[in-house]
Amino acid sequence: MIRDTAGSVLALAGATAAVWSPFRAWYDGRPGRDYAIDELFTGITDAKTDLLGSILLPFAFAALVTLVGVLLRSRLLVSVAGLLVLGFAVLWTVRIGQVEGGLVVGTDGKGLGEGVGYAFGGAVLLFLGALVMPGRHHAAGTSRVGRAPRHGHPPLDGPPRDRPRADRSPTDRSPTDRAPTDQAPADEGPTGRPPADGPRSDPSSAAPTQTYDMPTRDRDRDRDDGSPPPPPPPRS
Repeated sequence: MIRDTAGSVLALAGATAAVWSPFRAWYDGRPGRDYAIDELFTGITDAKTDLLGSILLPFAFAALVTLVGVLLRSRLLVSVAGLLVLGFAVLWTVRIGQVEGGLVVGTDGKGLGEGVGYAFGGAVLLFLGALVMPGRHHAAGTSRVGRAPRHGHPPLDGPPRDRPRADRSPTDRSPTDRAPTDQAPADEGPTGRPPADGPRSDPSSAAPTQTYDMPTRDRDRDRDDGSPPPPPPPRS
């Protein structure tokens, strides 16, 4: 946060200095707004130009790029603005040196003026602002510090349906959580024990049954003994 604020202040100060420089004296008391843009490529003359066609135009565009870079926290845009200001300032310095045969720094209004210093100082401030600013990716990474990690799937609000919790009593469980206790599994016997390993016995392969002759009772003997006669068989 401190780096972001400091970088933004430096960048805005550099853009302000660059825009203000054409209104100050550049050489021999002549302000920078009197130098046309095309003269930087064809040669400097004594002719004056309008404000929109002067060297102010590229500096104003650099200030606009700086403002967008500060809002977007883009170090690249601020650096581009600094290169733009520095490039036009260096190009003017080369052209004026060719016309004058050399550069003179004077204190009586002759030679290089303070406007050139504002232009070069603004470029330096723009580069410092781009260097101090943390940038978008670094700011996005630090803003996530302290946040809880996001899970791919939301956590379950309760225990699974097929697995009842151990801290709940059987009476608190829902009907779907209660396991049926009156039915035995298909692979267990009626006593709850699993069947013994090995082939099951086939009733057809058991030993044949044996029959025994039972002695018949003598009804006449039973009558002589004084026992009552058996009841007649029921009529169908």
